[in-house]
Amino acid sequence: MRAVVRERYGDSSVLRVVDRELPPPTADGVLVRVAAAGVNMGDWHLMTGLPSVARLALGVGRPRRPGLGMDLAGTVEAVGPEVTDLRVGDRVVGCGDGAFAEIAASRERRLAVLPAGVPSEAAAAVPTAGTTALHALRSGRVAAGSRVLVLGAGGGVGSLAVQLAARAGAHVTAAASRGKLDALRALGTATVVDRDDAAAPGTGYDAVLVTGGLTPLRDLRRLLAPRGALVLVGSEGGGTVVGGGLARQARAALLDPLVRHRLRSVVSRENPADLATLRDALADGSLVPAVERSYPLHEAGAAIDHLAAGAARGKVVLAVS
Repeated sequence: MRAVVRERYGDSSVLRVVDRELPPPTADGVLVRVAAAGVNMGDWHLMTGLPSVARLALGVGRPRRPGLGMDLAGTVEAVGPEVTDLRVGDRVVGCGDGAFAEIAASRERRLAVLPAGVPSEAAAAVPTAGTTALHALRSGRVAAGSRVLVLGAGGGVGSLAVQLAARAGAHVTAAASRGKLDALRALGTATVVDRDDAAAPGTGYDAVLVTGGLTPLRDLRRLLAPRGALVLVGSEGGGTVVGGGLARQARAALLDPLVRHRLRSVVSRENPADLATLRDALADGSLVPAVERSYPLHEAGAAIDHLAAGAARGKVVLAVS
């Protein structure tokens, strides 16, 4: 089967499509024939090995694992002997190892059965970004009636956070760069504003979710109600060793005990309950991923470049089979 791999860190030129064979599934393992794979900023970090501090976990000299990609939607190809709820032929959504491939390895707890009628490309756009959005909303204590601002709402996490916050009954303002506003308006779930117009101090939001950029903490806190929550998502931007986003998150953690505002940072953490929530939202139509573009498998590098450039209006996916 074809798979996207890289043997060293670098830009998209290090990616190759090769023929590989996967071993049979482990006891609780599942092999998935991938129909579509979601592209995330995490794939850029894995490809480039940036910020450099991440290589302590990824492999110092070169990547420990050659494959790329985590989010997928597809069909169960084989299951291990301890798998109880999935069957060969089931359509599934979730996460796997090396999802930029025709077949990817996963585990039962990382997958959920995909209801009929949900397109694979839409489903593949959801697992990591949707889970991150759910964690951000919980960290911000977003509930019915909350006034929420999503800065960077035109991206993958932001566009899903807007819909999930509205699903929870919040009053949502979605802010993005001018070129992404029409796509946000099409969601029909929020007040849409230019990012520059959302930064007026004294607005008094109960929660501000920040999914990109390096706006200083002091400017972001001016948007909050006296006991509002600021939630920082992602760590892009800034230097190549630690990264400006990580540095801002560290400053927020140090400042949090000293101020009335809640200052939180969020990363995606897989769990079956969140995946089930996202699957149900896809099924009932309250979550409709804004998939801007699908790339073929051999153009995985172009897909990552497009996302990393900040040009994507919503999510980017690979159409595999």
